Amino acid sequence: MRTLHKYLGLILVLIVFAIASATSALAQEQKRLAFVIGNGAYQFGELATAANDAGLIGQTLQAAGFDVVGARDVDQESLRGAYRDFLAKVSEAGPDAVVFVYLAGHGVQFEGENYFLPVDARIVNPTDVPIQAVRISDLTRPLVAMPTKVNIVVLDAARPNAFPQSNQPLAGGLALVDPDPNMLIAFNAAPGTVAFEGKGPYGAYAQALAEMMREGGLPLEDVFDRTRLRVNEVTQGAELPWDASRITAPFVFFDRAPDAPAPKVSEAESQANRTREIRDFDAHDAYEAALDRDTMRGYQDFLIAYPHDPMAKRVRAIIAARREAITWRQTWMRDTPEAYWSYLDRYPHGPHAWDARRRLRHFDAELEPPPSFAVIIYDVPPPPEEEIIYVDRPVLYFDDFDFEPPPPVTIIFLPPPPPDFIVLPPPRPPVDVFVLPVPVFVPVPVWVRHRRMTSCRRRTTSSSTTSTTRRSSTTR
Repeated sequence: MRTLHKYLGLILVLIVFAIASATSALAQEQKRLAFVIGNGAYQFGELATAANDAGLIGQTLQAAGFDVVGARDVDQESLRGAYRDFLAKVSEAGPDAVVFVYLAGHGVQFEGENYFLPVDARIVNPTDVPIQAVRISDLTRPLVAMPTKVNIVVLDAARPNAFPQSNQPLAGGLALVDPDPNMLIAFNAAPGTVAFEGKGPYGAYAQALAEMMREGGLPLEDVFDRTRLRVNEVTQGAELPWDASRITAPFVFFDRAPDAPAPKVSEAESQANRTREIRDFDAHDAYEAALDRDTMRGYQDFLIAYPHDPMAKRVRAIIAARREAITWRQTWMRDTPEAYWSYLDRYPHGPHAWDARRRLRHFDAELEPPPSFAVIIYDVPPPPEEEIIYVDRPVLYFDDFDFEPPPPVTIIFLPPPPPDFIVLPPPRPPVDVFVLPVPVFVPVPVWVRHRRMTSCRRRTTSSSTTSTTRRSSTTR
């Protein structure tokens, strides 16, 4: 009975939240739906900003015409039930719907899959994860089966955890994944890395993402590229977001009105910077160009051009984390004893060493690589010796080494933040259980306007093939 009352209370909150934004969405004939969760009240340690972050993203999405279903501090039963109801709304929306899923809280990876933790999760051993948490692929697969136009899944959940220490630890952060067609997947921290919470009322990632979403006319891929640059800047390189996309339909959160001032960084300038050789920038801008592209080749080109620059050590750590994440992804996709032995041969003490051994037990195979076996060929070469120091551990923090802080971002890559969005005041206290905090609303610039889905449909004949190819490869 207590569980039933709790679930009914959550449903009531979700209905109220959805009604608040439905009027705006319907009035503009849009089919934009969002599912926003902020979990912070964990039994093993509270997260100070998760609920606030969800409130900020939910508010921004509402302003962009989304019908937002949002809640905070939900348990597993309530989370699954609320998501089933949300999927029913998506199904009723019909074709061409735009869906945004944002989950702030604790996320973990286990044997190649990512999971989001409800507040009632009890993780004593790594094998508790599939039972106590919600698998992300269980949330994304139903979306793929629907005729949606754009699916955006954001996991603001790569954080350190306070689980009991184990001699068979979980790998840190989130696992590299490939998005499905018409889907963008984004993490607040690069695969295999984690980010600490900041000291403000909002996390660096949520605030940067809200800032970029509010920029009128900014293409979807640019929203997340600029978010990565802003987060890396404000965290002094400690946090580096990641995303991958297979979205071809053009989409913007807000239109840019005809009388809007010219953007400080034009789309033509952005495209020119992305096609220019890394070596043709000076060291400062070359580092920013590599971050903007966020590809293995871009980072390696930086090291070739500037091997002794102060940022070279930081770039090597970024490459080390990405190389290991790609290696593990391809290992898990093969899912054979030879694949797991191949991983252990490269990374005997790597973040996924115990994931590999757990899978070897499943095959009743030897836990350590035998003297000879068919080594699989990966898309990335083995790590050079100088990289091992960064990944020879379960969890990687980019601020855990003696790195120089990155230089300020130049305007050719990222305009300065709007003055009213640099320091956001804390949100008002939530009015009831499950209810997301309501941030103090910072008005969207007058030259920004809501985007109508009918307008969006007229533009589906064009596509952003270059950016999709650049962002969908796991070897990027």
